[in-house]
Formats: sequence, structure tokens, C-alpha cells
Amino acid sequence: MLFEKYTNLVLGKPFFVLGFVLLLVSFLGWHTQQFRMDASADSLVVEGDPDLEFSRVINSRYGTGDFVFVSYSPGNELFTRESLDTLQDLKTDLVTVSGVESVDSIFEVPLFKVADVSLSEVADNIITLQAPGVDLSSARDDLMSSEAYRNVLLSEDGLTTALIVNFNAQPDLADLLDLRTSLRNLQREAGLSPDQTSELKTVEQQYTAAKVAGATQLHEDIAAIRTILDKYRGDATIYLGGVPMIADDLVTFVRNDLVTFGAAILVFIIAALAYLFRKIRYVFIPLLCGATIAICVIGLLGLIEWPVTVISSNFISLLLIITVSLTVHLIVRYRELENENPDDSHHDRLRLTLRSMIKPCAYTSLTTIVAFGSLVISDIPPIVDFGWMMVMGVCCAFSLTFLIFPAVLGLMKENLSRTEEKSIDITPALARFTQANGRLVLLVAAVLFVLSAVGISRLNVENSFIDYFDKNTDIYQGMVAIDQNMGGTTPLDVIIDMRPPNPFDDIADNGFGDNPFQDDDFFDEFEEFDDAEQGDDDAYWFTSDKMQELIAIHDYLDSLPETGKVLSLATLLDIAYELNDGEVLNSIELGVLYNKIPESYKESLLRPYVSVENDQVRFSIRVLETSDNLVRSELLAKIQNGLINEFGFAEEQVRLSGMLVLYNNMLQSLFESQILTLGVVLLAIMAMFLGLFRSWKLAVIGIIPNILAALAVLGLMGWLGIPLDMMTITIAAISVGIGVDNTIHYIHRFKSRFPEFNDYEETMIYCHGSIGKAMYYTGFTIVAGFSILVLSNFVPTMYFGLLTSLAMCLALAGALTLLPQLLMVFKPLDEQKAIQS
Repeated sequence: MLFEKYTNLVLGKPFFVLGFVLLLVSFLGWHTQQFRMDASADSLVVEGDPDLEFSRVINSRYGTGDFVFVSYSPGNELFTRESLDTLQDLKTDLVTVSGVESVDSIFEVPLFKVADVSLSEVADNIITLQAPGVDLSSARDDLMSSEAYRNVLLSEDGLTTALIVNFNAQPDLADLLDLRTSLRNLQREAGLSPDQTSELKTVEQQYTAAKVAGATQLHEDIAAIRTILDKYRGDATIYLGGVPMIADDLVTFVRNDLVTFGAAILVFIIAALAYLFRKIRYVFIPLLCGATIAICVIGLLGLIEWPVTVISSNFISLLLIITVSLTVHLIVRYRELENENPDDSHHDRLRLTLRSMIKPCAYTSLTTIVAFGSLVISDIPPIVDFGWMMVMGVCCAFSLTFLIFPAVLGLMKENLSRTEEKSIDITPALARFTQANGRLVLLVAAVLFVLSAVGISRLNVENSFIDYFDKNTDIYQGMVAIDQNMGGTTPLDVIIDMRPPNPFDDIADNGFGDNPFQDDDFFDEFEEFDDAEQGDDDAYWFTSDKMQELIAIHDYLDSLPETGKVLSLATLLDIAYELNDGEVLNSIELGVLYNKIPESYKESLLRPYVSVENDQVRFSIRVLETSDNLVRSELLAKIQNGLINEFGFAEEQVRLSGMLVLYNNMLQSLFESQILTLGVVLLAIMAMFLGLFRSWKLAVIGIIPNILAALAVLGLMGWLGIPLDMMTITIAAISVGIGVDNTIHYIHRFKSRFPEFNDYEETMIYCHGSIGKAMYYTGFTIVAGFSILVLSNFVPTMYFGLLTSLAMCLALAGALTLLPQLLMVFKPLDEQKAIQS
């Protein structure tokens, strides 16, 4: 009854249906202007990750913010007046960028050796490169010999310098984030009152708006910086690097790929449909359906303010696949009916097409929804959003396709044509192959299963940002240059809560000699120290034993092959000891020195590395992205365990923070929430198979080719060493979600036609020549279209296209070889055959 109402509507009132679709497209099309891509750090972290909250506290406590590196290598010697004047001009231009707060360079840092004064006099005799009459050669030697500047502002060879461009902080965004976090935590723990719920909604809207504004400003700032750098490239080799640039470039690459390769895929689909069907109408209708669905989903995302991230960037391509698949199945079925029932009217054939295809298409859509719906159990907001996007998109694809296709085709005049589709005779050949080599098919499937299982055991979730980009791109070359010359790219912070000092230990043994009470000058020094400190208790924190421990920790971190430059309080201590003729300072001397440091230098030199009030220190590490030894999870575990085992810290005293930690947490969460839940998804789909086919045997048989396709792709990644990352992790869900379409269509046709033949082999031959042809057309279009993505400069997109194509090939091959062989071996329709006889 419901079906009759539906067909009467789409075939009896096509203008009404198309008018409704036009209004919907117009409404949602208006909101496409609100559609946006998100490049913020939120797109690379786990929702509720305690490390995320900790990193925000650390960034606020130590005054760290977003920055990028500018690597500058002049054509001539760096330390000439001409080169330095040009560098100064570049720095001045960079400071004028609206979002830039400051630019750190070799011009502002103290030249301790050039000053040539004792440690006690250095605070009053600070000389910089900008001071009149400074000898440039001496300045160069001073900077190159200093651990604080070498591989930070100056390369080992002294030929390359860095400008560190610091972006303005966003206090309003930080305040909104803190408020949102506290309300969300309260919501999870105790629930919110109506007023608090309304406040949370308002805060989330304000935070989203502020984040969008911040991302836009950052993109404009980076573009402005690049424009400035281009003016200076004629006389120097210049590279730009840093995490904000990487995040911004990720979106830029993905956006360009969406436009370039989206257009290429569209052109190829047009050509494929034209070649296969040889009629304009069968090219026009799939494209109309695809365009309508794309506009509606993009507009819907803009309306509800759901941003697209790198993870979900291929959702339009996937929806186009699903839409083309639906329309191709409808077209092939309609053309079959043209040949089978040439005397039927145009509308009768359309009605029969809809009747025979709406049920299997509904189930293919539902199984696809289940597969993508599995993504919503993730803790990572972009993964969750991707899952919901695809759920909404598949619903739109099914609904609108079954409105547009019959309404548009029903308005067209009947145009019977005996021009055959260009199938290249693949499906009949596969039927004959399966018929003749059934055991070989089962053997190959078994071997593939074993190899896949071994490959999956070799899977890892390791990846580095540099691996995302082609070696010929500017961003790749810039990251290499900064890694090699400026001590690394990706920031990692090691935060240690120091043990409360025992004052008697320092009195009994200052670590470097006798008991100070035995020194007649001790009390004079202490009195001098007490007079100098003027009531500042912070000076007492800097004890000699504690400083020696910090130096040992610094040396340990610096010794790791994956770490580049390490900066900490120990870096400054090395300078102080060197200025003290190589002698280590005792606790009293350290206190005196602390009180002599000007407040401005305390803010710039000490605050980034020590929080006296929290009895905490920070070691700033830049990790080498180009290191062959880099395995993020292993590095983090090595640092954590090393500090606990070798230095005796308790586990709760050592915390690691920074983008490397957050990104690693995201990858590990992806592995746990997606790969380990794949079995649950397959069980859910098998349950749907049971509801559709009313047979346990058919449900199990139907799921086997899809399990094998998903496992084979993951296994191949393991064998080839392709890591799971934020895009390739979704391949399993995609291969299952789209691959099950083939088995549903094939089994549904096989089951409906089996009573007519009462023979498994004959039914297989028929199905290969009918529904098999539609499956082949769809698979051919999908595989060839997505293969275009391998030409991308963005490596995750390239892998996504390659692996998606492979998954579709395996799913199609399994549906046309393994699936019919399993049907013929286990004969699940024998009961139906007995009833018919």
C-alpha cells in the first residue's frame, strides 16, 4: 500500500516532486556559503583527553603559543653587514603582519662572550648584535658556541639563521574554551540545569565563532608571511615551517584536491557513463542526482555548523559513489526490463524497476549507514562528525535518488534502443571461471585470509607530519631544512614536578665540596644573598643539587636520537657556569644570580622553563620529523620510563605534553575504536542480512566476501608498512559499507530467480549477466574514478584513493567469484527448492 502511494506520487505527480526537490536545493544551497573546513588543533585530538587539558594548562603557565619558523640562508655570508641589514628588513616586515605579536631573532639575544665580563657583572653589561661597534666575527663565534642559540636561531655551520614568528594570543578564545570545558565536565559528572544547558549552547556557539575567526586570521597571517618571504627569495634560500603552517597547509592541500580531483572524478564518471550506456539521459540523471545530493548535504552541514576536517574531506566523493551506484542499478534494471518486456509501457517498466530495486537498495543504504555509523563511537570529534555526515548523506542519497530518478525519467519520452552496454564480457567470463574453478576460488580466499591476518598483526598507527606531503612540495622541503638546520619541527614538552628539596641535604653537602658551615665566609655570603633578594623567596628554589639534576635530565633527553634541540633551565645554567670560568655555582651563588637578573630577562629566559610556585620545570624538545628512528609511541614511552627508572621520579611526577602527544593519542584512539570494533560492525550487518534474507546461511555467506575485502586491505597496509592515520583508518568502514552493496544486490537477485531455474549454476550464470553487470558498471566507475586520487601531492589522499579502489576491486571480485561459489557449495536455498517442487 505504501509502495503504491509512493509510485503514484513520483510517477503521477513528477512536477510536484521535482518542485519540492528544487525548493529543498534552493533552501540548503543558500546555506552552502556557511560551509567551512576546520584546521584547528581540535581536529587532531581526542575529546576529553586529559593530556589536552594538561597541555592547555602548561601553555598558559609557561607562556607558550603558536609560532612558525622562517629559515633564512643568504646567498653571501650571513655575518656581513649587508646580509644582516637585509635580515633586519625581513624581520621588520614580518612584525607588520596583523596577527604577529613578535619576531625572535639573533638581533635581540645577549652576547655573553662578546661582553667579556664576569658572571657577577653580566646583568649590567648586556650586549646584543645591534649594539654599536660589535665585531661580527666575534658575535658569530659567540652565537655558534652557545647551546641556547645553536640549532635554535643559528645552524651548526653558521650559514642559516631562523626567525621565530610568534602569533598573537587569543585570550577570549581561551576563556571561552575554559568555560566550555568546565560546563561539559559538569554535564558529564552531574548534569546541567536548564540555565546551564542554555549557557553551554551559547558558549559553544561563541567558541565556534571565535575559533573560525582565529583560523581565518591565522590563514591570512601565514599567507601574508609567505608574500613577504617571496620578496626576499631572490637573494636567499628561505623556508617556512611549524605546526600552525602544517595545519593550515593540510586544509589547503585537501581543499585543492577536492576541487582538482573532484572535477577529474566527475569528468571520468561522465565519460564512463557515456561509454557504458550510450545515452545522454543515463549520464544526465546520475549527475543530477549526485549534484542535488552534494548541494543538500553541504548546505545541511553549513546550516548546522558542522565543519569538515581533513578526516571527513572525502565525504562528497563517497556520496557521489553511493549515488552513482544507486542510479546505475536502477538504470541497468530498467534496461533489462526494456529487453524482457518490450511491450510494457514506459511507466509500467519504471514501476517494475522501482518495485524490484527499492528493497535491496534500501538495505544497501541501511548497511552503509551501519558501517559509517560505527565511526560515531570514536572519542575524536572529527571522526564522529564524519560518521554522522555519512549517515545523513546516505539517507539523502537514497531518498532523493528514489525521488529524482523516476520523476525525471518518467517525464522523458520512451526511447527504446537496442544499443547494448559495453560490458567487455567481464561478468560472463567470471561466471564461467567460477563454474570451472570453484575449489581454486576457495583456496585463494583461504590463503588471502591467512596473509591478511598476518599483515594486520604488522599494522601500526605511526606516522609523521612530513610523510603527508610529496617530496617535491615546498612544505616537505621546508620541514627537512628546519629539521636539519634548526633542531626539529614538532614540539614536545616534558613536565616534571620536582621533589620538595630537603634543606639539610644542601647544607650537609652542596654537591661539590665541603659543608658550607665550615667556610668562614658562608654567613657573609648568606647575608649578602639575603640582602640581595629583598624578600623574594623564589631565589631559595634554585639549589645546586636540583640544578645538577636538571642538567642530567637535559643531557638524557638530548642524547635520544629522535630528539633535535632541547631547551630548558639547564641550557641557561651551562651559559652561567661557562661565564663562571667553568665552575659550578653553589646554592647561594645561584640565589644571588637569580636576584640580579632583570625582570624582563626573567620573563623571557626563565618563565618558559620553570614555575617556582608550582615546583615544576619544563623541558622543551623539538622532535626530528625526518628521523628514521621516529616511532612516536615508543619515543614517548622511552622518555617516560627513562625519567622514572633512571632518575627515580614517581610516575605522577612526569607528564609529557604538546602536539606530538595529542596526535599520538588520537592515532591510538583511532586504532582502538575503529579496528577493534570492526567485528561488531560486521555482526550488525550480518544481523541485517538475516532480516533481509531470512536465512542464517545466506547471512553468513553474504558477510564473508566483505570481511575478506576489509581484512585484505588492512593486511596489505601491514605488509607494505603503510601506517594507519587519520584518513586511512576509515578504509575498513568504507570497504565494508560500500562493499556490502554488491552482496545484497547479488543475493537478492539470486534468491528471487532461483525458483525459476531450480539450479545453482544456471541461476549464477543468469545473475552474472543481469545484476552482475550493474555491479561491474558501478565497481568499474568507482575504482577508476578513485584511482585518480593517487596523483595527489597529499599522501593521505593518495593512499585513500589507492586503498579505496583496491577495497572496491576486492569486494566486487569477491561478490562475483567467492560469493556464488559459497552459494553453490553450501546450497542455502535447498529448502526453498524443496518447497517449490
